[in-house]
Parts: sequence; C-alpha cells; structure tokens
Amino acid sequence: MSLNWNDLRFVLETVRHGGLSGAARALKVNHATVSRRIAAAEAAMGTRLFDRAPAGYRPTDAGREAAQIAEQMEARSFDLSRRLTARDQVLGGSLTVTAPQLLVDRLLAPILREFKESYPAIDLSVIADNRTLNLAAHEADVAFRISDTPGETLVGRRVTEQAAAAYIATELADRMRLEPGRPLDWIRFAHWPGPPEALKEVWPDRRVTLTVDDMYAALAGVRSGMGATRMPCFIGDAEPGLERLPGVPLMPYRPLWVLTHADLRDTRKVTTFTQFAATRIQAQRPLFEGRTRETPLSF
Repeated sequence: MSLNWNDLRFVLETVRHGGLSGAARALKVNHATVSRRIAAAEAAMGTRLFDRAPAGYRPTDAGREAAQIAEQMEARSFDLSRRLTARDQVLGGSLTVTAPQLLVDRLLAPILREFKESYPAIDLSVIADNRTLNLAAHEADVAFRISDTPGETLVGRRVTEQAAAAYIATELADRMRLEPGRPLDWIRFAHWPGPPEALKEVWPDRRVTLTVDDMYAALAGVRSGMGATRMPCFIGDAEPGLERLPGVPLMPYRPLWVLTHADLRDTRKVTTFTQFAATRIQAQRPLFEGRTRETPLSF
C-alpha cells in the first residue's frame, strides 16, 4: 500500500493541535475522518504513528518525525504557491483580500466595487474577518490591518494615520442635557485596560453599562443609547445619530496599512489593487484623522 501524501496533513495537524479534536477543527472535518486518514498513513508506512491513550492521541517517535517531514512539505507547498502567483503578471485571475468586518462595511465595499468595475477579469474574493490571516500560507493575497506592528514578513504601505474620539447617541446626550450631574454611561471593551485618561479627567463620574469585545457590538450599544464609548473617527463621525462626547479631545488610534507578502510585492494584480485602494483611502484622510468635525466643549 503506497503512502498518500495528503494523509500526512492529518498526522501533522493532530500533532500540532494535540489530538483529534483540534485537528478536526483545523481541517474542517469530523473526528472519524482524521482517525481514518491517520490509520491509512500508519498502514502505508508500516508503523504506529500515535499511541491511542485514554487522554487522546499521543505521537510516537515515528509520528513526530512524520509530522516534521509533513511540515517541511507544507512550507515548500506554500512557497511554491506564492512563487507561482508572483509569476502571474496578467491583470486577471484570482485575488483574495482580507480585512476586518467593520472596515469592509464602512470603507472598502465601494472601493472593491469600483475596482471590480475597472478590472473585471480579476476574480475578487473578500474574507471579512477580524482574525489575522497568514499571508505566508497564502490564506490571502492582500490584507488591510489596523495595527502598530503589521508583521515582519509583510510589505506594503501605511495608508493613513487615525484618531479616535468618544461618541454618544444624540438621544442619550439630550437626556444628559436635561439632567445635569447625571453619571456618564460608558461602554467598555473587555480587552482594554480602562477608559482613556482624557475621559477620566472630564467625566470622572461614570458607570459601566455594557462590556463588549468587538467594535460592532460597541457601535450597536452606542446607537441604542446604552452609553458612550471610544471609536475611530472614520466610524463615529460618519454614523448618523452619534455625536462626539463634549470635552474629550481626540485620541491616537492605530494606523491603517495595506499589505502583502514579500513574494507577491511585484505581482501586477496585487500592486494594481494596493495602489488603487491606497489612493482612494488617502483621499479620505481628514475623516480618518478626525478633521471633519469639531469636538464640543460642553453639552
């Protein structure tokens, strides 16, 4: 029985993730499929790759060696894929772009439509995901990232600086105007250490009404009048029904980058898209930098 090299992927992911469950999730298959493909690899190689212990699958020495070889093959496969893509200098074929969901919704959708109209031969795909996809593994060709450190293996441009402000629904602001001394309802992010220092100084009397882990959820909470929160100006200033919280100055926010892997930097369709998108985003720099409206001093 000859070895099916694809079976080694199942061996590799089982070693990587410490068992069948993690491998099944990574490969988007069920446990039975992982178990069956491992058994096929063992039969072809004539050796046991995992010990079936009560606590789960534990790799044998042979299993670890097989996983190392599979990892090397995976790396070479990714390298080949990137190199072949880089050879494609025709303004056609597939192009996969990834960006956070809110960025696609609020910024990129019209840019993508205009690009597709200008270059109809390019088969454009978008992965709207807040996860940081692996461009080295060719999960995407181009990435938009809001970050101070976008990645050492990536190349691209810092498209625009950003500022943030504190925003409140006009409905809630109106209630606060009628009730002087009312505490400020605040929506906090679970992964932020606390409210901005500038907010603490101007609004010392606060109460947390909602904790979120996502900007979409924060925006929904502000819209509904549950409280104020900090958000980038390109979102808050463009959102109907929101206004800046008085007295709180603009705050720095992470810059926006458009990036690709170094192997793709000279691919014509990649450079065409990144230049196209960057030009249109830079035309909106006043919005990103918070220069399209003023922050009131008081209600």
